[in-house]
Amino acid sequence: MKRYTIFILLSCAVLNITAQPFAIDTLTEAVVTGVRGQANIERLPATISTISHDALSAKEQISILPTLSELIPGLFVTSRSILGYGVSDGAAGGISIRGMQSGNGRVMVLIDGHPQYQGIFGHSISDAYQTVGVERVEVVRGPASMLYGSNGMGGVVNLITRKAPAKGSKTDIHTAWGSYGTFEGSIANRLRSGSFHSSVSGQYSRTDGHRPRLGFEQISGQGKIGYDFGAHWKAEVMADVTSFIAHYPGTVQAPLLEARQKVMRAQAALSVDNDYGFTSGRIGIYHNWGDHKINDGHAPDAAPKTTLFRSQDALTGINIYQSAALWAGNTITLGFDYQRIQGEAWNRSISTGQRTGTSIDTTQHDVAGYIDVRQQFLRIITAEAGVRVDHHSQTGTAFIPQFGISASLPHRASIKATIGKGFRNPTLRELYMWKPANDQLEPERLWNYELSWSQHLQNARINYSINVYLLRADNLIQTAMVDGAPRNVNTGEARNIGVEAQANWQICSFLALTTNHSFVHMKTPMLDTPRYKGYLGFNLKTSQWRANLGAQAISHLYTAVGNAEAHQSLVLLSALIAFKPLPQMEIYTKGDNLLARRYETRMGYPMPRATVMCGLNLSF
Repeated sequence: MKRYTIFILLSCAVLNITAQPFAIDTLTEAVVTGVRGQANIERLPATISTISHDALSAKEQISILPTLSELIPGLFVTSRSILGYGVSDGAAGGISIRGMQSGNGRVMVLIDGHPQYQGIFGHSISDAYQTVGVERVEVVRGPASMLYGSNGMGGVVNLITRKAPAKGSKTDIHTAWGSYGTFEGSIANRLRSGSFHSSVSGQYSRTDGHRPRLGFEQISGQGKIGYDFGAHWKAEVMADVTSFIAHYPGTVQAPLLEARQKVMRAQAALSVDNDYGFTSGRIGIYHNWGDHKINDGHAPDAAPKTTLFRSQDALTGINIYQSAALWAGNTITLGFDYQRIQGEAWNRSISTGQRTGTSIDTTQHDVAGYIDVRQQFLRIITAEAGVRVDHHSQTGTAFIPQFGISASLPHRASIKATIGKGFRNPTLRELYMWKPANDQLEPERLWNYELSWSQHLQNARINYSINVYLLRADNLIQTAMVDGAPRNVNTGEARNIGVEAQANWQICSFLALTTNHSFVHMKTPMLDTPRYKGYLGFNLKTSQWRANLGAQAISHLYTAVGNAEAHQSLVLLSALIAFKPLPQMEIYTKGDNLLARRYETRMGYPMPRATVMCGLNLSF
């Protein structure tokens, strides 16, 4: 642990250097994810982190997930290759927040506030979330089930899509080439004319992979159009589609041949917003669906598979909410959510194309209503209380309360305290598919208790926050031996105590520093969750030059638990330098894992050593 202590002390030391005064915008940040609607982040009891498009694109990562893993304390994302996460066996891209993982549906991903997850297995599809179309990301660390329902048990990641901020048209083109035959390319256009605005983007990427039979290829597109109907009403329609082919070679201990996944995911959504000042709200309708063809491969000395695993799923929903300020300092939000979750899975003969059996073909319904009340006292204290009543066609009715209080103190400091409940309904897979299936499963439960402090210093050139939490979960679904056979049962528990801290310092007009750290003590070790994760990054930007240097330290990342417990500890170094020979052109080169460390975030799937990418950005 000595090297990690040195890493933390260095991060703290650089924040204590006195910066020279300079002008900076001190406007308070507004967010939309901690509430339905827009609110001052300092007034919300929930712990929320935001990452702008500039911060996302500064890393030149085609996916948003590596950047989230670096910049959000308490959040970690697994990887298996230089590009591509895949699905099914051998997949990575699992998002863990405080020990709760997206791979089993305990972390929800939203796009513009609309839930995104695979209907049968209940998890997000990580390869669908590219940087090119995202304006900013807001992450709620801790349960958000009161507002968002089942899959918000451990936290929420909300991707807010881009739109033109001003009149005119803007086009961005990105291309990059690098290690292992990797190519990335994207094009995006944003347009605003009067009351109309649109954005459209397309992306293509591929790699041979750093291991044989680890190739990946993906193409995706996204479009959004919007219209402002006067001062009080606006509407937006958006759609996106992602298609990829992912190969996987199995673990190094048990290699596979012919293992391949072909996946298509798509979504469409309509939102109608109103804002009259004293009241505002939204009606949203969304539909996301997918088609999956999976060959799980075979051992070198075994016969090839004769069938493909096939599945199709759909998630259709409506969300309606309206907020109103009935008196001074008050906001009351009433909301209604409905979801239809449908999934079908079967095997298909490779030789004949015929179905060989149906594993599942079913539909579930979920309907919920909630009320959230915020009240400001003495202009410095904000109290919030809310409750959700959620009825699921399989598991029945659940009551989800949440309470919080925040206080604005002198010298731009604030203190917050929250108590919240999270829950997760069992997935179709856990209820009905394969031998462990158990249609008597109950929802998982979680309570989170949290206290946080944040402050802006030196005319907001420095801001920092620190929070401590206690997370207690029970009724977690695990597979255990019952009467001599594997069966999914509500038997798991978790008790995680953690500390998270982050700080940003604008040293001068062209140099900034960011750092974050998270510690978690787990009563029972959990997969994809390091005991300690820290990041220290420097960002330099002038009219022609841009550079980024980042170091991420990870200690006791659990890649296996139970009797075969295994963990990794490592330090990863990355760097990027970019130059603008023309105002509309930028060339760059970047390197990841520059220390060439050997490491795994998935057991048996070693990550590549040092990799290099070179790219060209055009903007006009």
